[in-house]
Amino acid sequence: MNKQRGLSLSGLMVWGVVLAVAALVVIKVAPSAIEFHKIRKDIAAVAQNAGPEATVADVRRAYAKYVEIDQITDVRPEDLDITKEDGRVVVSVAYEKKIALFGPVSLLIDYQASTAGQ
Repeated sequence: MNKQRGLSLSGLMVWGVVLAVAALVVIKVAPSAIEFHKIRKDIAAVAQNAGPEATVADVRRAYAKYVEIDQITDVRPEDLDITKEDGRVVVSVAYEKKIALFGPVSLLIDYQASTAGQ
């Protein structure tokens, strides 16, 4: 006797719901992750282009140009933590992003980036 193999209708529906929830999370989180990668790229460029004589205001102005070009809304120039270590500018940023998924369910992501390791 041959044993039947396959997916039942109820199993198909369960996997469909799981895939739909996973797709929803990816669709909601992707723009935030893309913006975070833009922010990391921009602070790295600002820190690299800033000379040792650059002031905090100079670095903020340079980052403001990147914000305008890349249309970044999560991190303003005032949110940057700018220090000098070993004669070079180090730019750091840390922020939280709350993403509403559905109903009362939301996702909280802590983003942190720094140019200290470069």
